[in-house]
Amino acid sequence: MHNIDITSLFSLEGKVALVTGGSRGIGLMIAEGLLKAGAKVFISSRKKSVCDEIATELSTIGPCSSLPADVSTIEGRTELIKALESSTDQLHVLVNNAGASWGASYEAYPPSAFDKVFGLNVASLFLLTRDLTPLLQTGATFHDPARVINIGSIDGLHVDQLVGTGTFAYSASKAAVHHLTRTLAVELGPRHITVNAIAPGFFKSKMTADILKQYGSDIEQACPLGRIGRPEEMAGIAIYLASRAGAYTNGAVIPIDGGTLLN
Repeated sequence: MHNIDITSLFSLEGKVALVTGGSRGIGLMIAEGLLKAGAKVFISSRKKSVCDEIATELSTIGPCSSLPADVSTIEGRTELIKALESSTDQLHVLVNNAGASWGASYEAYPPSAFDKVFGLNVASLFLLTRDLTPLLQTGATFHDPARVINIGSIDGLHVDQLVGTGTFAYSASKAAVHHLTRTLAVELGPRHITVNAIAPGFFKSKMTADILKQYGSDIEQACPLGRIGRPEEMAGIAIYLASRAGAYTNGAVIPIDGGTLLN
């Protein structure tokens, strides 16, 4: 019989986490979950007032600090890393959640959409991870690796025929995030850093608000469970990947969609 300590299997006590795009939507769900699991959490987003306000609210749960920055720019990433390094000498969990979308018809889709969406969703994700690797290595051990959790999308795993929103750059960028996740898992595994991706289906957020308003009933019907995701379900998969329970999971892209991909 194995001595498995279930009481601490999903604990994040003593861990330090950074969640980009952590002031709303999926990032906020994850930040709240990591805090409730015992981690110290830094959240980052572009708008300082919003980031500060949400960090103050989350501080009623556990230690949460605001590090506002625009991670789509070199200056913003440099500022974020400098602020983080002044607050902690190690990082155990990096959640790359900051992202952008763009919807337009096929005929009218602008070249600038690809520049913006791929720049933030793919290039900035890679560059921030690379530049935070030394801090992640400091927090990593052989048996308890540091974790990088990238937020992809089921739109990067299938072609959505239900909602014709024209998110050409977004879906392509999320497919790129999934493959970049696998590439980084191979690169960083020997450095005791795991890299995995969560591919969410529909959850309530600012990005999905208009789509859910227009197509909510169709989206629910397309899901075998008949509903959209709940905040605790997003928090749960992030806690798993960040905790001892997920220490041997590396290079995985995990759909959290209620089975929507199966239809």
